[in-house]
Amino acid sequence: MKLLQINVTSNSGSTGRIAEDIGLLAVSHGWESYVAYGRTNNNSKNKAIRIGSGFDIKVHGLLTRVFDNHSFGFSSKKATKQFIKEIDKIKPDIIHLHNIHGYYINSKVLFEYLLKLNIPIVWTFHDCWSFTGHCAYFDSVGCEKWKIGCYSCTLIKSYPASFVFDRSKKNYIEKKELFNSIKNLTIVPVSNWLGDIIKESFLSSHNIMIINNGIDINVFQPTSKNDETRNKFGIKGEFIILGVASPWSERKGLKDFIKLSTLIDKNTKIVLVGLKQKQIDDLPNNIIGIKRTEKINQLADLYSLADLFLNLTYEDNFPTTNLEALACGTPIVTYNTGGSVEAVSQETGFIVEKGDLHSVLNAIEIVKANGKQYYSQKCRERAVTKFNKKSQFQKYLDMYNKLLH
Repeated sequence: MKLLQINVTSNSGSTGRIAEDIGLLAVSHGWESYVAYGRTNNNSKNKAIRIGSGFDIKVHGLLTRVFDNHSFGFSSKKATKQFIKEIDKIKPDIIHLHNIHGYYINSKVLFEYLLKLNIPIVWTFHDCWSFTGHCAYFDSVGCEKWKIGCYSCTLIKSYPASFVFDRSKKNYIEKKELFNSIKNLTIVPVSNWLGDIIKESFLSSHNIMIINNGIDINVFQPTSKNDETRNKFGIKGEFIILGVASPWSERKGLKDFIKLSTLIDKNTKIVLVGLKQKQIDDLPNNIIGIKRTEKINQLADLYSLADLFLNLTYEDNFPTTNLEALACGTPIVTYNTGGSVEAVSQETGFIVEKGDLHSVLNAIEIVKANGKQYYSQKCRERAVTKFNKKSQFQKYLDMYNKLLH
């Protein structure tokens, strides 16, 4: 059996690592696994196929910024046709889509080709882009146009940003027709929140199966390198609040972390991972900024060192950062956002409303009073029992086998 996955990255970032791990699990069950990607390949152990080039991505991005035609028109048309020739050579038994946005592939060309194939198509949704006329998330502005038809997009300057034309109405119509053309399509939302939303979208008639993300519980586990990690990043004996994102933006709560830094006491330190150098240069003194790292063990050390993991995202689906923190025995405070809350139980953290930094401070004080060890065992147990990648990604293998028989 041959599996072909398509994602913007290969073994890089959360979606890239998910595709990588699904592929490797398939290989362990005797499959042949390919991962096609547009941007980054971080030493994938699957058979990796690059779609287009860096130049193609730049042109695609430029056209999107002007014409708001992220998936249609001429964007990445040639690169996608070349990729289709590779698919013909591989002859996969299953094609598994992940993020097909990201300036690297032409959805119209791809889906017109998939329509001709008589094989099952699985599509994991990591955001909402697939059923809107423009945006990847809409809950920050409370938009519900996606239910009946997008137009005059409020988020037109948000990813995938357009600064000239608003094509959201036409994009919506084209996506609705194109993505519903595949009848042997199984949609996999990674959170209950997203699953419920899809059932209200124009994709509601498809088979929908929720599979939560999983993480490597053998990599993300409590480590004994706290002193070494403190020395490496110049952290003393402060109470450590950790935030992890890539890229950091207002949507991910960067401004709120900076506001929070003015409210915490001198015995508390914030550590943010995944920042660009310019962002690091602009941080206040009580926030330590660290650039993005693909070194997973270093991330595990930081999660283990932290007393609290803080997720101030305003829009999200089912962030793996929450799962990684739990697996390292670290309690979570998250905004009441999308599926982010689904990782947290009463025993493992706190849920507060978006922007309510006073409630965040109150949660921090409760964790300080109880001590991290009060939560650690329950955090670890929750990650091991519910979010182990082996059990979560086995659900994909079971789905593949069911679809093929």
